[in-house]
Amino acid sequence: MRKQLIRILVSGFCLCSVLLLMVSCAFSSKTCRNYLEEAGDVKYDIVIVPGVPFENGQWNNIMKGRIYWSKYLYDNGITENVMYSGSAVSTPYVEAVIMALYAEKLGIRKENIFTETLAEHSTENIHYGYLMARKLGFERIALASDAFQTKMLKRYTQKVVSSEVDFIPMVIDTLEAMQSLMTDPEIDYQKAFVESFVPLNERENFRQRFKGTRGHNVDTSAYR
Repeated sequence: MRKQLIRILVSGFCLCSVLLLMVSCAFSSKTCRNYLEEAGDVKYDIVIVPGVPFENGQWNNIMKGRIYWSKYLYDNGITENVMYSGSAVSTPYVEAVIMALYAEKLGIRKENIFTETLAEHSTENIHYGYLMARKLGFERIALASDAFQTKMLKRYTQKVVSSEVDFIPMVIDTLEAMQSLMTDPEIDYQKAFVESFVPLNERENFRQRFKGTRGHNVDTSAYR
């Protein structure tokens, strides 16, 4: 499912077209705006942003959207800090580190950027991200991602991770208004490179990966 979605999303659509496609099977635009309005009343200690594979030396539209959304939340005082979560899963680059490098280039201060590098599935992004955030002493925590992933993770987060985690899905109109100001900065992506990398689909069989997708492979002792 994840690979199929990514193939669709990186096939040449502009950023907003990609995000609109995702919203079609996700939270409605109205729901996303409502979540953002509610978030405006709460200053979060940190938002957790799930990772995206880095391929061919450049970010794809999904990663770009998630990072710019986190920058919007940071710039507008909705969150003080941002945590990017993701290991090297499909490519030999640690997703969280790649995203942190882009975020710093876009103007998020380095001291306000955190990376969680164990997660290999979306459920692990929020689970490990939450555990790490709590260990760091953060209390007001939210998940910030595209509307598709946020909706997909909401039930798991509330049932398994914590009912206190909030959700701030992307608002397409807001990102569309920012699009003329969006740049594609260059980063030193070799800083995120993993030697002797073996992709997840070669380390685990389908059954193992499916269990991971459902959150059954989480190491609950992590970040304790």
